[in-house]
Amino acid sequence: MSRMNPMYHHTNEKLRSELEWIQLAKRDPEKFAPLYEKYHEQIFRYIYQRMDDKELAFDVTSQVFLKAMNNLHKYEYRGVPFGSWLYRIAKSELYQAFRDRSSKRAINIETVHLATFMDVFEDEENEINKKRLLSSIAELKEADVHLIEMRFFEQRPYKEMGEILGITENNAKVKTFRALEKLKQLFNQNNR
Repeated sequence: MSRMNPMYHHTNEKLRSELEWIQLAKRDPEKFAPLYEKYHEQIFRYIYQRMDDKELAFDVTSQVFLKAMNNLHKYEYRGVPFGSWLYRIAKSELYQAFRDRSSKRAINIETVHLATFMDVFEDEENEINKKRLLSSIAELKEADVHLIEMRFFEQRPYKEMGEILGITENNAKVKTFRALEKLKQLFNQNNR
């Protein structure tokens, strides 16, 4: 049984409460504050982990929330947390920041999540070292790293991953499985 991170998972009651906040904010932008307070830290961490430039991460995070407020009238509830929509905006803003500033993408993985992720490599669980895994992750395409981060570090459900990426839940499962297979291949190659 996998552990769920409560930061990224919502009960139906939490989703209904969030939907009420969204409806209020659509009528009065000043009512956006609870959504901002709930998601600001998550979105900032998501962005900062990918760019390794704190000031730029703050700027991009601000841009995400500005876009969200300005486009809130376009938001449609789809049975997943509002954060999914914010992550889609954040992903777009990150790519724009990389293009605009020729920024270098960073992979910033907290050691605490590494042990959980290494459980995926059952047969070599006791032999894996952090350096080899990080080296393997660095060789993956950015889209594959993003899938692995969402599923294994953020422990997001496939439905929410699909919503963030603009793909179906099933497609999110397939793409994540393929990314994991690529990572396993690289990991085994780096063992030589």
